[in-house]
Amino acid sequence: MRSIGQFLAFLAVVLLIVGGWHYYLWTRLVRDPGWPEPYARIATVALAAVALLPPFVILASRALPRNVMKVVTAGVFTWFGLAFLLGVSFFVADLGRLLLRAWQALQGNAPPTDPERRQMVARGITEAAGLAVATLGAVSVRSALGDIEVPEVEVRLPRLPPALSGFTIVQLSDVHIGPTIGRRFVEHVVEKSNAQKPDAIVITGDLVDGSVATLRQHVEPLAKLKARHGVFFVTGNHEYYSGVDEWLTELERLGIRVLRNERVSLGDSDASLDLAGVDDHHANGFGPGHGADYDKPFRGRDPERELVVLAHQPSQITRLAPARPGLQLSGHTHGGQIWPFGALVRLNQPYVAGLHRHDDTTQIYVSRGTGYWGPPMRLFCPAEITKLVLSAA
Repeated sequence: MRSIGQFLAFLAVVLLIVGGWHYYLWTRLVRDPGWPEPYARIATVALAAVALLPPFVILASRALPRNVMKVVTAGVFTWFGLAFLLGVSFFVADLGRLLLRAWQALQGNAPPTDPERRQMVARGITEAAGLAVATLGAVSVRSALGDIEVPEVEVRLPRLPPALSGFTIVQLSDVHIGPTIGRRFVEHVVEKSNAQKPDAIVITGDLVDGSVATLRQHVEPLAKLKARHGVFFVTGNHEYYSGVDEWLTELERLGIRVLRNERVSLGDSDASLDLAGVDDHHANGFGPGHGADYDKPFRGRDPERELVVLAHQPSQITRLAPARPGLQLSGHTHGGQIWPFGALVRLNQPYVAGLHRHDDTTQIYVSRGTGYWGPPMRLFCPAEITKLVLSAA
């Protein structure tokens, strides 16, 4: 009963937010421009329909045939990406008009009140916003569906043994294999990752969106990932929505080492470093045995050894910093995915993308993500397979 109640509460919140968002779009797209009938009625019905669709599409995506839901899901989520951009465009326009009116009032000039003029201005804004969003939408879809960048990032680590300078870690994050990302994409990711000839490959969570039964054949190419010291994985929040225990077993079957609040040594007897991984920060709400432990992986560790930590969310750095890692690798943010959403992400996460120095000891690299979530769109925020090259400072 509790789970049903939580779902209904979540559904109510989602519909309230999405409904309010679409009402705002309706006022700017339909009401203010005063389009003639039947166009206004058609637009109103269409906006109401897409506002109600998302939760039901998410539920249906796990029950209907994949080839059907791939098209439906991509269409609905693409609209939501465009709707976000439309909302931003109209907000900027509204802010501009508000500032203009305030300026006119300060100058002693009353703003025009002619209804026909207001309607003409509203139609002009709607047409300009539509053109701008259509252009940005096309650019963002092309970016999301295009080739994946492989940025090479040098990270200087003071405790790294000189013999390990040049040690290469390939980071994958937020692939989101699911309704719209499948086997072909994963095969391409594996090919590009192996081409870097890494010493280690790490996957920092949110690998899947769906059950093992649904996605097993799409995830299967990950078994071909090759790295000298192995492939490692830590959970993200989406694994816990997709049957985490079954996925942990499946990944181990594919030859991927899952780090559940654990530490391993990478290298050989002459030169090595510590690699640790913790569960997602919110995993403790998903049953016994799950949850990030910020003490266990570091018990008995030699503090003079270099330490790299895998943690899905950048915010986990505040709990991990006392262990004095030289580097934390995270994802979760997608770099914002659709600009300017990154500004909102920053309200929840201390770092959104790229390499940052957290304190005197610890640096953090946040991946923009290898896939995408929701809309197949990336605006000014391309996907990445990150090649991190460690060097002794």
